[in-house]
Amino acid sequence: MPNTIPGLLIEAAERDADGIWIRTDDGALSFGQTAAAVARIGQRLTQLGVRPRDLVVVTTRTTPEYLLTWLAVVSMGAILVPTDPESAAGELVGLARQVSPRVIISDVTLIPSLTVNGLAALASLGVLDVNELVGNWLEPMAGGTLMVSTPSADDLAILIPTSGTTGKSKLVMQTHRAYAMAGEGFPYWMELTSDDRLMTSLPLFHVNAPAYSMLGSLACGAGFVLLPRFSASGFLDSARRHGATEFNAIGAMLEILMRQPIRADDADTPLRLCYTGPSPAREWQEAFEERFGLKVVCGYAMSESPYGLIWRHGTRPFGTLGWPRQHPTMGEINYARVVLDDGAQASVGDVGELLLQNPTLTPGYWEMPDETAAVLVDGWLHTGDLVTTNLDGSYTFVSRKKEVIRRRGKNLSPAEVEDALLTHPGVLECAVVAVPSELTEDEVKAFIVFTPGERPSFDELRQWANSRLSEFKLPRFWEAIDDLPRTPTARIAKHRLPAGHTPDEYDSAPLHSAPLHGQSPEATSAANENEV
Repeated sequence: MPNTIPGLLIEAAERDADGIWIRTDDGALSFGQTAAAVARIGQRLTQLGVRPRDLVVVTTRTTPEYLLTWLAVVSMGAILVPTDPESAAGELVGLARQVSPRVIISDVTLIPSLTVNGLAALASLGVLDVNELVGNWLEPMAGGTLMVSTPSADDLAILIPTSGTTGKSKLVMQTHRAYAMAGEGFPYWMELTSDDRLMTSLPLFHVNAPAYSMLGSLACGAGFVLLPRFSASGFLDSARRHGATEFNAIGAMLEILMRQPIRADDADTPLRLCYTGPSPAREWQEAFEERFGLKVVCGYAMSESPYGLIWRHGTRPFGTLGWPRQHPTMGEINYARVVLDDGAQASVGDVGELLLQNPTLTPGYWEMPDETAAVLVDGWLHTGDLVTTNLDGSYTFVSRKKEVIRRRGKNLSPAEVEDALLTHPGVLECAVVAVPSELTEDEVKAFIVFTPGERPSFDELRQWANSRLSEFKLPRFWEAIDDLPRTPTARIAKHRLPAGHTPDEYDSAPLHSAPLHGQSPEATSAANENEV
């Protein structure tokens, strides 16, 4: 099997040159046409002075032009640094200074800003317009020679920014082997064939859409439906229009779909599968599957290793992340263990950190040896995620290790509190964090985004949570917020929430004392009729 990204593309084109791969509302490309277009773009980059192992920053939108550029950069042996096109100018400048790219590839909507903020001067070849580079993607070079797979399996293909700051971001180094193995594995884990069509609206600057949907569809010869963005109101219609049978969901996507107005034809789509993680509650998942007429497969992975955990074929271990993912032909190559703080092996039911060992582990963080040494120890990746091991050998997610809140001498998981609050119909989204206590350890605070048209009091929400959680897990402080800040991959960015205690928070102390700063629950929730 191919062990590089261009190897997957070449094999797909040779296997079914005329089969349609990329599908959009503007047009489609076959596997063969895609390979020819990628070869042409790679040749243009070479002519412009880009060489193997050069770093190329790309402000990666979810469009055919950027997808073809993504493939061309890595296929010619250069190293792609995909970044969120909505990053602040300071973030992009910080990233460019960190990696000293050979070239920056963007588009006409961003290039003026990049030039004004001095980004062009940070790349030796300046800034290229992706549309000029690609040309008319619907008229690819006919009969072009497929690009020769110059990179090797262990060559770097991608640097994945895990955060955007004006300082140094952690850039996860990933190899061709890791992405090729992810592409080969995904159809096997999800039981996909060439008859399927994988639909994505997820960003191409992270790991999910490229490694699973894009390369997974190449590996099994399936179609690849590319949506420019996630639109809850139009998502099902897009699936009908393109005949999509599978999609991946991250963040709040499934909850947002579930909160759309119910339609009689919600289940009348070709969709049959969805991949997501972590696992939702069983009752909620079964309601989602019933409404939309599909099955949800749950799993776990990260930029540092696309081989994490997933539900095994024929199993439905609700609420769990499943078992270690394995390769379809290589046998057992992925191992997991759970360790306590002292490094001892955790017993069944004990909460500990998940460790992974497999051929897709990151070599580390770009030019950050100390950070790399902290997560890669004796060949094991320390994920930073806390889980429990179940009797059947599956794993259940508890929380991020760094998010555990210590309160009243006990540890609590913010995720558990958030799950309880999200069962209330008046809570659209929420985030639970630690805040300083006047005593010792931490206090618990919940940021709430209300469901449009709903305004439950914070005391009501506390009582609701109290019927589902132990007393020590209940938030004391509450604050209404219009929207939760998010990372580029749609996960909640808790580090960007208001820190500590704020004038707008409500203190629901045991005696239900008056709100801090004289603020009532009604006042704090008055401006929260936001729409999804």
